[in-house]
Amino acid sequence: MFRYFPTNYVWNLSVDMAIEMGARIGEIEEMCAPLLEAARQPDAAGTSAFRAAWSKMADKLCEMAEEDIAAGRLLSAGEKFNRAATYYITCERLQAHGAEGRVELYKRFLHTFARGLQLSKENCERVEIPYAGSHISGLYVRAEGVTGPAPILVQVNGLDSTKEMKYRIGLPAWLAKRGVASLIIDQPGTGEALRLHGLTARYDSEHWASPVVDWLQARSDIDATRIGLEGVSLGGYFCPRAVAFEPRFACGVVWGANHDWRDVQKRRLQNEGNLPVPHYWAHVRWVWGAADNDEFMAIAENVHLDGVVERIKVPFLVTHGEKDSQIPVKWAHRTFEQLVNSPRRELKIFTEREGGVQHSSFDNPVNVGQYIADWVAQTLGGRIA
Repeated sequence: MFRYFPTNYVWNLSVDMAIEMGARIGEIEEMCAPLLEAARQPDAAGTSAFRAAWSKMADKLCEMAEEDIAAGRLLSAGEKFNRAATYYITCERLQAHGAEGRVELYKRFLHTFARGLQLSKENCERVEIPYAGSHISGLYVRAEGVTGPAPILVQVNGLDSTKEMKYRIGLPAWLAKRGVASLIIDQPGTGEALRLHGLTARYDSEHWASPVVDWLQARSDIDATRIGLEGVSLGGYFCPRAVAFEPRFACGVVWGANHDWRDVQKRRLQNEGNLPVPHYWAHVRWVWGAADNDEFMAIAENVHLDGVVERIKVPFLVTHGEKDSQIPVKWAHRTFEQLVNSPRRELKIFTEREGGVQHSSFDNPVNVGQYIADWVAQTLGGRIA
């Protein structure tokens, strides 16, 4: 794992994800060099400094993109907006819930990301799926080289990621080349659903997964019998739960197992394991709609897969990094062991040789992502060559 900040796991995780989303090392150096001391400060002071440095770079890129537009250099403008969006979301997700200007920063990120997509002419479009009197927002990436209805992999966030982050990491593009479409969503508790619509997380993920399947099955460009589901990090709980209770999913994949999140919370109360975001306890209360830690811990009691994955009757892939410092590798083995009714279950633990040994492979996701893309293509009838 690349460690720019020797004493700050959360910041290093954020920088590593930004690199995988397309950040440039020269810009990272310019943003991070002044932050070495701030990385040792308490969350409130440190994350404020982080935001100032990273949003300043994003603002500069947006200014230069506007200059490109004025000169007719639209592709160059799109590239700058794309990087600016990555820098905005990287600093936004580190801020405390309710921090002054956070919502405005997130909206600026969405606007910048949309402009980058448009000007770059990328194979990606925003969609909205009706849900609970509101909607679930998503990014739809079409399969390449497919005539007729295509297979598709729905992809869901973890505790603190967003659909745009998952899109930029690369799995949708890798799947598209293999003839598999993608729908990356901000499910309740994440991204737009949480920040703009107040839709908090729920343990019964089939509640929002089933309307997504309904929406996909109504599309003429999607094969209703070849819809898979993938989840990263906490999505390693949401995905198996949804596949277990929504039989229309044709397969499932977890990018980082998360079999017993209730146990993880109990250990975090004892300061065991690394935390994924600053202001952690305030963040999880916000995500789950809990008034206090006692209510949150009561909710967390439901977030486990014991007695759940036994219901899964479709192919399922479990991946995990051997040095995951957030979720112990034992939980990947537990999920795999309980997949007793899956007709084709597979457990893949990634080692130093392959890379991707940290939490959900954020230290090096490319080999893991390609492995997942191949497995999904073979399972849903895409191509691997």
